[in-house]
Parts: sequence; C-alpha cells; structure tokens
Amino acid sequence: MLWCRDDDACRDSPALQKLLQIASASEVPVAVAAIPAALDPSLVDAVARCAQVTIVQHGYAHRNHAPSGDRKCELGAHRPGEVVITELAIGMEILERVFGERFSALLVPPWNRIDAAVTAKLPTARLHGLSTFGPRSEVQPAPGIVQCNTHVDLIAWRRNRAFIGADAAIDQLVGHLRARREGGVDAGEPTGILTHHLNFEPAAWEFLALLMARTRQHEAAIWLNVGEALRLDAAAPTASGPTT
Repeated sequence: MLWCRDDDACRDSPALQKLLQIASASEVPVAVAAIPAALDPSLVDAVARCAQVTIVQHGYAHRNHAPSGDRKCELGAHRPGEVVITELAIGMEILERVFGERFSALLVPPWNRIDAAVTAKLPTARLHGLSTFGPRSEVQPAPGIVQCNTHVDLIAWRRNRAFIGADAAIDQLVGHLRARREGGVDAGEPTGILTHHLNFEPAAWEFLALLMARTRQHEAAIWLNVGEALRLDAAAPTASGPTT
C-alpha cells in the first residue's frame, strides 16, 4: 500500500503541471496540500483538469510563529489554541467551498509539526485526518482524528534542497516496507511518498515518474487516494497488512 502527498501548493505553475502530468500518465492518485491563505484561482482550474488529484489542507498561511532559534512551526503552542483552530477552520471552509468534493478534510501541518493540544481540537474545525512525516505512533492521536503519514522525502532539505538521489529514495522506501512487514512500525499505515513540486529538479521528476509507472504496473503494489488511506487506517489499526 502506497500513497503520495505533495506539499506547498498555492497556484498553477510549470512544476505543478509536471506533477499532474506524471500522476495522470501513471494513473496514481496524489494528495496536493494547498495553503488556504495563499490560494490562487489558477490552482482550482489546474486541479479540475486532473482526476488523480485530491486537495488537502496545508495549515492556514504556512507562516512561522516560533521564536527565533526554535524550529519553524505554524501550529505549535506559541499562540492561543483558539486562534490556531479558528484559522484552521477558516482555511478548511475556503478549501471546501472552492474545491467541493475534490477536497478531503485532512490537515498537513507546515514543516510537519503540530502541538498535541491543537491536534486534539482539530475536529472542532471539521478536520478529521492528520498527516506529518515518519512512522505514526498511533492510528488515532486524538478522538475523531486518523493519522496517515509520509515516510520517503525526496528532498534533502539540509543539502541545498536537492534531490536525495534514486538510491537513497529506494532505501527509504524499502526500509519502511520492510519495517511494516517485520512489525517494526504500524503495518496498517500505507507507505507515503512526500514530494514538493516547487523544489524538484529533473532527476527528481525522472525518479518520481519511473517510481509511479513501474509500481502501478506491479500487481503487489496498490496506490491509495486519501480517502482510501484514512478509511483503511481507521478500520484496521492492528491489521498486519501486505508488504506494499
């Protein structure tokens, strides 16, 4: 079981078109995490033309509220929880109104960081899914919330935001699949591929296209859309799961 999440979408661009072309050609679903406060109408038009895309929510404004020297965070404990949740609720309403059925109420915290108190209040903003990075510790981190993370980041953020390379990407992918099979991580959590279309270079695009095309043709590999991933996780928190 595999799924793909792409972060930092605001508007249509040549990079986004490249992602959508790859998804369409391979018929692989992609969850595109959109920033509500920065939403441009061109993103709506681009998504409408690609049946493989589901929109999910990428915070509210992707703005850092952590003090200088701390790790960047929009959804931390640096502001009153009511303020954070109100922003998320506004963002959710924007995306739901604009994208309609193409929107799934899953939150992707900017920088993959969120305070536990904020997580617990997400249902009040009508958000019922959560996705960060790394193997999840539990299926439901709070009542009414199902978590489904990504595990393979194709960008080396501390190395000039370059592509990590095909070998490293395959190692991460195989490593999570092996850990699922051997019980080192939750076997019911699909292996998530994390992309950032705005930061991709040709080698990253080539790898992503090959990965999607070849796995799509393999009978043991199943690509899930967001709704399938969340329903699967909610229904089978202790499932052994397949190897892919």
